[in-house]
Amino acid sequence: MNQVFTLFDLKQKIDYKNEVLSGLTVALALIPEAIAFALIVGLHPLTGLYAAFSIGLITSIFGGRPGMISGATGAIAVVIVGLAKMHGVEYIFATVVLAGIIQMAAGFFKLGKFIRLVPHPVMFGFVNGLAIVIFMAQLTSFKVPGIDGAMEWMQGVQLYQMVGLVLLTMLIIWGLPKLTKMIPSGLAAILVVTAIVIGFGLQTKTVGDISSIKGGFPPFHIADVPFTWETLTIIFPFALIVAGVGLIESLLTLNLIDEITETRGRSNKEAIAQGLANVVTGFFSGMGGCAMIGQSLINISSGARARLSGIVASIMLLIFVMFGADYIEQMPMAALVGLMFMVSIGTFEWASFKVIGKMPNHDILVGMLVAAITVLLHNLALAVLIGVVISALVFSWENAKRIRARKYVDDNGVKHYEIYGPLFFASTQAFADKFDVFGDPKEVIIDFKESRVNDMSGIEALNKITERYLKAGKEIHLKHLSEDCRKLLANAEDIIDVNIIEDPTYKVAVEI
Repeated sequence: MNQVFTLFDLKQKIDYKNEVLSGLTVALALIPEAIAFALIVGLHPLTGLYAAFSIGLITSIFGGRPGMISGATGAIAVVIVGLAKMHGVEYIFATVVLAGIIQMAAGFFKLGKFIRLVPHPVMFGFVNGLAIVIFMAQLTSFKVPGIDGAMEWMQGVQLYQMVGLVLLTMLIIWGLPKLTKMIPSGLAAILVVTAIVIGFGLQTKTVGDISSIKGGFPPFHIADVPFTWETLTIIFPFALIVAGVGLIESLLTLNLIDEITETRGRSNKEAIAQGLANVVTGFFSGMGGCAMIGQSLINISSGARARLSGIVASIMLLIFVMFGADYIEQMPMAALVGLMFMVSIGTFEWASFKVIGKMPNHDILVGMLVAAITVLLHNLALAVLIGVVISALVFSWENAKRIRARKYVDDNGVKHYEIYGPLFFASTQAFADKFDVFGDPKEVIIDFKESRVNDMSGIEALNKITERYLKAGKEIHLKHLSEDCRKLLANAEDIIDVNIIEDPTYKVAVEI
């Protein structure tokens, strides 16, 4: 009997069975990735596992997105690998703590709302690129040490056996939900494939072949670095990048989970929790991290919707490290590879192919560019930032082309310019080209009823056009300026001096 309860969040109803089993599945999937990310940086595998435990636990309890899983990630590993080579592991711990403080500050100042500036094509590119990265990352499991110690692709029976176990895992994950949803298909697949490998004594690659996961409780440790200005100049640039990359990846994952679950997470609360988690993990021998989209999707697809699953995943991960290492190390990598392959397939936005030819070409190109940068550089934050910048420039260009001017001369011989479209930095030249200063009559009215002055560049454009008319000995008036435009002009009264025609019948639309 599955009763519905609540935990930590009174508005979020949860099912204990789904949460516990989903958490167990995630814990098993976390192990090889946490080890791999630590090895990328050149750290002991336990550094990655400790980060997965502490970050996952804290963000699950205090985060703004129930059901989302956080831990050690490749995005953070790529950032700090250079620091590790130049200065050593102690500087990494100090950097992670400082990055956490920066993330908490971002949350307190409510900067999480800026994630709304990420356009949908960028999200498409981010998700598709990440799906490809997840898929490609699993290919290393098909390699084994050669005679000379270099990694070589599996061959013969070993390869066929590995492929067969991976396909069996994927088949179970795909087919079991069609029969029953009593147990998460990912967990069932791992258990079945592990039982087959152990029961038949199959010689295949296991978690233990990567590294031992045996350890104790994360030890409290203050980074052994000089508390000097020089140390700060070394770690601050890395901390800033770690904080930015972590927040971008976490908040994008939050948005993705929001769409899947049709619920709404709290971005600023998540930023604070991510920061707190990194501060804590920096003092408990962890390498730092952020939200993990692959594990989050495993959790959500297994039926988890609340905080309990993340808490279970973190605690079970620590239990495996402290008490169950001998058993977990026997788990075949094929089961985890098959699980992540299915995550990759489920993550990819196959619908993005349907929009080709139906959406603006620049949106499609932005999505493809973001995906390409994600795959080639494995830098999700950089890919998203480039996508946002290009989208913003395209938006500005498209809006700049929309400025228009309807012209006519009234019965009194006054020339009217009725402006349509926004006046801002990208449209100032097109705006200036609309006017015939020397051919116009003595009095000119520029009507902004269908337009808006958006920035300082727009004010400067008005300044230049009025100067041209004044030098030509002609009188110019501005009409139908909205309230915010008047404020801009009032603030810039030392720069521009024009007559504003009051029109009491005109209602100004203001934001509420």
